[in-house]
Amino acid sequence: MRRGTGNTDTRSSAETSRTTGFDEITILWISEGMSCDGDSVAMTASDRPSIEDIVLGLVPGLPKVNLYNKVLSPTVGGEEFLAPYRMAARGEMAEPFILVIEGSIPNEKINGDGYWSSFGNDEITGEPLTLNWWIDHLAPKAWAVMAVGTCATYGGIHAMAGNPTGCMGLADYLGWDFRSWGGLPIINVPGCPIQPENFMETLTWVLYHAAGSAPPPPLDSMLRPQWLFGKTVHEGCDRGSYFEQGDFAQDYNSPKCQVKIGCWGPVVNCNVPKRGWMGGIGGCPNVGGICIGCTMPGFPDKFMPFMDAPPGSSLSSMLIKPYGVFIRRMRGFTNVTTNKEPKWHHNRPILTSGYDPRWRPGVTPAQVR
Repeated sequence: MRRGTGNTDTRSSAETSRTTGFDEITILWISEGMSCDGDSVAMTASDRPSIEDIVLGLVPGLPKVNLYNKVLSPTVGGEEFLAPYRMAARGEMAEPFILVIEGSIPNEKINGDGYWSSFGNDEITGEPLTLNWWIDHLAPKAWAVMAVGTCATYGGIHAMAGNPTGCMGLADYLGWDFRSWGGLPIINVPGCPIQPENFMETLTWVLYHAAGSAPPPPLDSMLRPQWLFGKTVHEGCDRGSYFEQGDFAQDYNSPKCQVKIGCWGPVVNCNVPKRGWMGGIGGCPNVGGICIGCTMPGFPDKFMPFMDAPPGSSLSSMLIKPYGVFIRRMRGFTNVTTNKEPKWHHNRPILTSGYDPRWRPGVTPAQVR
């Protein structure tokens, strides 16, 4: 298999070819950040494709994939599970690897006499190896680096104001201009937890790029996949038309727009209302939940208190209301009209649709009308 040393955005086609075209790749998934392992669990709900399809080689054109994830591991842990991670940290892994980080990155510079999070122990001293140690040793050697879930991408719940751990997202830790050994920026797939297909679709794109059959995935300024996070919740929400008509929910039992009861959908980048949650079903506003902005870099601090109307919602709803009332009334009139059949639908012996069948001899326009 081919390996290369390209490490910039402006690589020639020859350099690019040396860092793609692999027939085998390993995924080293570490969820020892401040995390609930919810992203690993959520990923298993994907079926387009499923993680099983990827690992079993059922998706045409992808490299052979070796996955190491503690939640999905058939081993009981310990040194057997840690072996590939240690090998990669020493630079001894034969095939390229993708490093996936789940969970917030704590600031070990302020840990006092202890540590915030660890993954295995030092083989010589027996001291815990912190998550930060693993990132420092693995990220520069990884062909690609992915942050999965809002905790890993932007810090999430654990990084909110007042936390003692100094938690942050992976790009905050490594630097937003970080580039992997394969020349890729960090690939952020936020969500609390991730929408299953969002991550698996992104991973599949990355794997096709590793195989040399696709370009790098396009990312936005916050390193999110553009095709997944380029639109707002509101733009894909079934309740969006109620906003346009100035028709707002007053409680959580209503099917109408929830902006007045705490929904941040108009300003949040997320595709869940369109995609659903599992098998195209569910998704926060689709099942009566407000959007609290869990895919956003400012989550949770900038979206709290969650159940309060967002700033600006009073003004926007006030401005839209007279327009919405007028539009709703006009549409009501049109609805009544379009709910009536045309007058030429009848069983009388004359044609009243206005059609003039000149080709029919002996029929006059008066008879047609």
